[in-house]
Amino acid sequence: MGGHGEGVSLEFTPTWVVAGVCTIIVAISLAVERLLHHFGTVLKKKKQKPLFEALQKVKEELMLLGFISLFLTVTQGLISKICVREEVLMHMLPCSKQEAELSKHKNVTTTTTEHFQSLIPIVGTTRRLLAEHAAAEAGYCSLKDKTPLLSLEALHHLHIFIFVLAISHVTFCALTVVFGSTRIYQWKKWEDALADESFDPEAALVKKSVTHVHQHAFIKEHFLGIGKDSVFLGWTQSFFKQFYGSVTKADYVTLRLGFIKTHCKGNPKLNFHKYMMRALEDDFKHVVGISWYLWIFVVIFLLLNVNGWHTYFWIAFIPFILLLAVGTKLEHVISQLAHEVAEKHVAIEGELVVKPSDEHFWFSKPEFVLFLIHFILFQNAFEIAFFFWIWVTYGFDSCIMGQVRYIVPRLVIGVFIQVLCSYSTLPLYAIVSQMGSNYKKAIFEENVQVGLVGWAQKVKNKRASNGNEGSSNAGTTPSPPGAGAGFAGIQLSRLTRNNAGETTQNEITPAHVNNH
Repeated sequence: MGGHGEGVSLEFTPTWVVAGVCTIIVAISLAVERLLHHFGTVLKKKKQKPLFEALQKVKEELMLLGFISLFLTVTQGLISKICVREEVLMHMLPCSKQEAELSKHKNVTTTTTEHFQSLIPIVGTTRRLLAEHAAAEAGYCSLKDKTPLLSLEALHHLHIFIFVLAISHVTFCALTVVFGSTRIYQWKKWEDALADESFDPEAALVKKSVTHVHQHAFIKEHFLGIGKDSVFLGWTQSFFKQFYGSVTKADYVTLRLGFIKTHCKGNPKLNFHKYMMRALEDDFKHVVGISWYLWIFVVIFLLLNVNGWHTYFWIAFIPFILLLAVGTKLEHVISQLAHEVAEKHVAIEGELVVKPSDEHFWFSKPEFVLFLIHFILFQNAFEIAFFFWIWVTYGFDSCIMGQVRYIVPRLVIGVFIQVLCSYSTLPLYAIVSQMGSNYKKAIFEENVQVGLVGWAQKVKNKRASNGNEGSSNAGTTPSPPGAGAGFAGIQLSRLTRNNAGETTQNEITPAHVNNH
C-alpha cells in the first residue's frame, strides 16, 4: 500500500496537501526574492552602483537557472522517450559497466549513499520515484527493442548539477572579492599616510630634489640588472613574489604616483585607494556572471569525462597553471615599470615616476587579465561543485568520483587557488590594472559619470549637426557639467587636429576612458 502511495498522481492527492506544499514553495521563493530586493535597496541607498549591478547579474543567473529548470521539466518526458540501439550507448561512458556491476555485488557504495539519503530524505525518495518512472520509460523503449537515450534519473541529476554549479560560482566569486577587498583595505593606511602629509602643491612643484634611482626602495626590490640573465631572474622573482608580499608600500606609493602624474597631474592628493576600490567593484559585476563561453567549457568537460581518461583530475591543473601565470605576469608588469626607469636614469630630479602603458600587458589589453580571472574562478567553482555533487548524489566511493589519489590533489588545488586568488592575485590585479594607458570610469564619482555621459552625448550630436554644415566653429563645444569640481585635476583633453589642420584643445572622448 505504501509503495503504491509513493506513485499516486495529483488527481488522487488531497487538496490540503497540494495547497500546503504550494504555500511553502511560494513562501520560500518570495522570501528569497524580497531578501534580494532589500539587499539591492540597501546598496542603492549607499550608492554602491557596481555592487548593485552585480546583484542584478546574480538575478539574471537565477532567472536563467529557472528557465533551464522549466525547460528540463517540460521536455524530460519527451527526451526520455527518445529510444536508440543499446550499442550506441556503450561508448564514452563515465563509468565502466563491468566495474559498476562488480561494485554493486561487493556493496561498496551502499554505506555512503544511504548515509546522505538519511541526512537528506528527499534524495532517497526522489531516486525511488525516478526509478519507477525510469522503469516505465524503459518499458516503452523495450517494446521497440531499444534503450532510452537519457533516463529521467539522469536528467534529474543533470538538473541538480547545473543548479549547484551556478550557485557555487556566484558564492566563490563573492568570497574571493570579499577576502580580496579585505586585503586591499590594509593598504588604506598607506593612502591615509600620504594624505596626511601637509605640503603646498605649488611649493612641491618648485622644489627640485635629486633621487638616486638605484637607491630607491621600489627599484631595489624589482631591478636585477641588464642582460639575458636579468630577464630570467626577473620572471623567476615575479613568480615567487606573488606568494609573499605581492604588493609592498614602495610598490603602492610608486604606482600611485605614476597613475596620478599620468592621468591627473593637477590633483596630487587624489584618493587612489578609493578609486581603486570603486574600479574593483565595477569589475566584480563582469566576474560574477556565467558567460556563454563558460557554458561551452562545461559541455566540453561533460563530453570528455570518459572512464579511464581522468579528465576531472587533469582539468584541475588548468586554473592552477593560469592563476600562477596571471600572478607572475602582474608582478612582472611592476618589474617592467621599474626597469624602464632604472635602465634610463641613474639620478633624476624630483620624485621617481613610472609611466603606465598598455604595452606591458598581454595583447596590450589590461582587461584580458580580468577575463582570465573570470575563467579561473569559474573553473575552480566548477571543480568543487562537481566534487560535492558526485559525493552527495552517487557517494564518495562511486566510480565517477575517481580514486582517492586523484581526489585529494583536486581538493588541495581548489583550496590553494581560492586562497591565492583572494589574498594575492586579486589585490595585484586591483592595482596593476590601473597601470594601463587609460584610466577607468570609476575615477569619477557616480553623479559625475552620469553628467559626463549626458554631456558627451550632446557633444556627439552637436558635432554631427555641425559636420553636415561644415561650419568653422565646429570645434567649439560646451564645458562638461561640474567641470569646476568633479573634473578637477583629471586630464580630460587631448590634442587633435580639426579640418583646417590647426591644433586645438578638444574635450574628452570615449577613447580616453576605459569602460571596464
